[in-house]
Amino acid sequence: MQFLRKVHKIPRKFAIIAISVYQKTLSPDHGWLKHCFPQGYCRFYPTCSEYSKQAFEKYGFFKGFFLANWRILRCNPWSKGGIDELK
Repeated sequence: MQFLRKVHKIPRKFAIIAISVYQKTLSPDHGWLKHCFPQGYCRFYPTCSEYSKQAFEKYGFFKGFFLANWRILRCNPWSKGGIDELK
């Protein structure tokens, strides 16, 4: 039973690691590009990648995947952005 719990957490851990790698390498808000955007690049707080990490940590892989994608779809030029914390 404990083995199944550990196996169940693998996709969530993989997603969190992938987002962390993205943040440290390509993200204009977190990585080496953040000096180019001192006020920040993302129109939401927390940034989309940080929101996605929090969603995976709090809700697991499937619901976290849905919430992360919904947030990314809302991040567009017509969106006002703002504070959007997980509930």
